[in-house]
Amino acid sequence: MEPCKFFLHVDDGYSYCNTPRIHDGDESSEVEKVDDSEMARNFKTLDEGMGSGNGMTREVSLGGCDGSVLISGSSAERNALPNLGLRGFEVIDDAKTQLESLCPGVVSCADILAVVARDAVDLSNGPSWSVPTGRRDGRISLSSEASNLPSPLDSITVQRQKFADKGLNDQDLVTLVGAHTIGQTDCQFFRYRLYKFTTTGNADPTINQVYLGQLQALCPPNGDGSKRVALDKDSESNFDVSFFKNVRDGNGVLESDQRLWGDSATSSIVRNYAGTIRGLLGLRFNLEFPKSMIKMSSIGVKTGTQGEIRKVCSKVN
Repeated sequence: MEPCKFFLHVDDGYSYCNTPRIHDGDESSEVEKVDDSEMARNFKTLDEGMGSGNGMTREVSLGGCDGSVLISGSSAERNALPNLGLRGFEVIDDAKTQLESLCPGVVSCADILAVVARDAVDLSNGPSWSVPTGRRDGRISLSSEASNLPSPLDSITVQRQKFADKGLNDQDLVTLVGAHTIGQTDCQFFRYRLYKFTTTGNADPTINQVYLGQLQALCPPNGDGSKRVALDKDSESNFDVSFFKNVRDGNGVLESDQRLWGDSATSSIVRNYAGTIRGLLGLRFNLEFPKSMIKMSSIGVKTGTQGEIRKVCSKVN
């Protein structure tokens, strides 16, 4: 495979290939070696946004996987309130710079985002998968369209509808939210749960009382709202099922995450992923996550003459 022949296999107008992992050390292609050291060195920055599929979820929510969340600007979608926790843009930019030097105008930012999401999971001891490629980049990015984005305030009904609007079911919803097994979020996105959440002035009663004290210590009432807190208190750097165990036990950080346990359909899936037999039921998450990621990353893609291949991911050509 030569460096600039990134999209070789075409099926019905949408190209598929075993996308080279950015951190790979395989000698068969220069593209496969792009960002080897950089990906490992910068992985810590690939947290609540780019690290495990949350950036992809936001892409789909605003119309498709076209790299629009990567565009910078005061009115761009990355500046919408639900996106303020996204990190890792510089890793995407670095990968794009290296790829442009090898293959100018060939690899889209949308594809890079999909590959980096896969590799972030892989680097966290999670599963890997072949990423369908061939997406082109969008030219529009508006924060005003952010109402469709997943929000930590969303009830299960709202979450379910947002996913259903994109052809995703309850299984996909719980599975993709499970990406919160790695990464962090800001105090500002959940602190309201810790103080005066109820009409009687108490905290959210669904929070485990022991964990509530820990969260209050991390995020005091008048503290720094941008302080980062792990979404998975037990293993924020490992892709595993501890996130689901936390939700089961009332240790979900975001309200939208914890609400998965309050619905009979989604709680059943959470229970199955959390598992009661170590090493058996819990492994299913590793099998289902790649399926849901591929399904999600194939929604609303631009191909052919649609969109463009950006030279720089943070701005249109």
